[in-house]
Amino acid sequence: MILGIGIDLVECNRFLDWSAFKKQRIFTKKELEYADNDNANAEKHLAKFWAAREAFLKAIGTGFGDSISFVDVSVSHNDAGCPELLIAGGAKSALKDLSDGKETKIHVSLTDQDDYCAAMVVIETL
Repeated sequence: MILGIGIDLVECNRFLDWSAFKKQRIFTKKELEYADNDNANAEKHLAKFWAAREAFLKAIGTGFGDSISFVDVSVSHNDAGCPELLIAGGAKSALKDLSDGKETKIHVSLTDQDDYCAAMVVIETL
């Protein structure tokens, strides 16, 4: 059963002027390293990571706040290079509440075109 669907669109250039401190507060060390490994497209990677966070939060029907921090939702890549969401802290609790404790599967798709990046998240129970 599908529990939630979220989508987000981000302008990539938004991340060019962010200070290193701001980036470190919002993105995980792994995400920053991934973006830095493709320096020519670093801002696109960060934009996609941000869009994935926002899409996940829309899928669970909440936002960032006291109980969910920026790094509670992050993007990783499996051995085949496919993106995966890592959920922790308050985001994990919110997901557990949404699913009534049932096991869930999170599907994430990331894309970019010119100056824009987008993410879509579907959450289903197994």
